[in-house]
Amino acid sequence: MPKNVFPPDTGGGVLRKVVGVLVALAVLALVVKHPNDAATWVSSVFRMLGGMVDGISEFLREVLG
Repeated sequence: MPKNVFPPDTGGGVLRKVVGVLVALAVLALVVKHPNDAATWVSSVFRMLGGMVDGISEFLREVLG
């Protein structure tokens, strides 16, 4: 059997975990302190993603159809 060339991913270093926890706490604080703003931002992101999907599908229809 060949030796495993790539070592397994251990999930990142301490700094990556600390930054992840800080981001999670910031999002939680945003949702708790300003729920209306957080809901508006989330709906805006989903609206933008929907527009991107619509644009890609329209592009593919024009190219392939």
